[in-house]
Amino acid sequence: MPRTARPRGRAALAALSCCVALGCGTGAPPRGDQPSPPPSAPTGAGYGVVTWASSADRVGEAVDGRGYRLLVHTSVGGSGLRVRLSNAFGDQPVTFENVHAGLQRDGAALVPGSNRRLAFGGARSVTVPPGGIVYSDPLPGHVPAAHTLAVSLYVARAGGALTGHWMAMQTSYTTEGDHTAEESAANWKQRTGSWFYLDAVTVRPGKGTGAVAALGDSITDGRQSTTGLNRRWPDYLARRLAKSPTNTVKGVANGGIAGNKVLTDGPGQSALNRLQRDALSLPGVRTVFLFQGVNDIKAEPGATAAGLIAGYRKMIDRAHAAGKCVVAATIAPFKGWQEWDPAGEAVRQEVNAFIRGSGEFDAVADFDRILRSPHDPERILPAFDGGDHLHPNDKGMRAMADAVDLESLDCGAG
Repeated sequence: MPRTARPRGRAALAALSCCVALGCGTGAPPRGDQPSPPPSAPTGAGYGVVTWASSADRVGEAVDGRGYRLLVHTSVGGSGLRVRLSNAFGDQPVTFENVHAGLQRDGAALVPGSNRRLAFGGARSVTVPPGGIVYSDPLPGHVPAAHTLAVSLYVARAGGALTGHWMAMQTSYTTEGDHTAEESAANWKQRTGSWFYLDAVTVRPGKGTGAVAALGDSITDGRQSTTGLNRRWPDYLARRLAKSPTNTVKGVANGGIAGNKVLTDGPGQSALNRLQRDALSLPGVRTVFLFQGVNDIKAEPGATAAGLIAGYRKMIDRAHAAGKCVVAATIAPFKGWQEWDPAGEAVRQEVNAFIRGSGEFDAVADFDRILRSPHDPERILPAFDGGDHLHPNDKGMRAMADAVDLESLDCGAG
């Protein structure tokens, strides 16, 4: 599996300074030995701006006494890091005995001095009820942008359904027992390609900074991009936003789930059913970026453009009611995929005509135009094809991100 290279020279010193800053502050979080009830989870300014997120789903059965070291990549930097832990799909309470956050050095090893305990209402333990989420207290110190954060969880008691994200496109680590405070990789030998319980990280960046939440399927989730190198199209978008001198949207939340649909539950709840949790509830989100529909077309017998359009309109209404803007992307070509047929292609074309021409979205990104072959517009361009005629490769992912008008993501500013 790819591994994160260690920075060298001046870059190494700068990175180390940023990393150690995560462990600096005015004092350690208060400690307690008793679980506390989950605090409320508002989305206001006190909770900052989302710097990383993934979409929760049921991913198996929960286990007592398991440790998880979850590696995630920040988009925007800031102070006051909080993590959001989810038991959204659980049917039993989950008790987190210890939670730490630090910055990755290499593999499961952390930068010395960067690993800090997080508290929950002043206590080190927290029990999250079935269907619940909980935010940690803010952690003193600065979290750098575009760095790999390691969130280490020790689950003392759990059972029933396990909440997480199956296809992370990132290697994380698991262990038996509580090794969350350790910065060494010695006890973190088991690898996993999924995330568990953790579904968002927030920071407090500069005043006026916002975020975009990308709601999508396996293409947004990053399938066929290179594992461990953060080459999903939302990652490339985050890099563009970071370099923009004028754009105030800096945070990017990835709400992709492989196989996900707009209208019906399948892998994960439908986009309609998860819009609130995976986009609107995330702190600092200014704009929802909607790129879904291909799974409804290729996997649902009798799928119609009218049905998809009705679903889009419901999401537009809900997002606008929440004060968010909605940017939509056209559905990309997929001829050559085993479920493609002319009837589905006709639906795709009709839906794309609505996205481009209806004027109901606040802005449009034409991913279809960017990805399609000029020789056969129903197919993805071979240079962008990840090999299955549906999912773009790294080059295609970057082309998608480059096609987004950054100013359109700032439409909710002020």
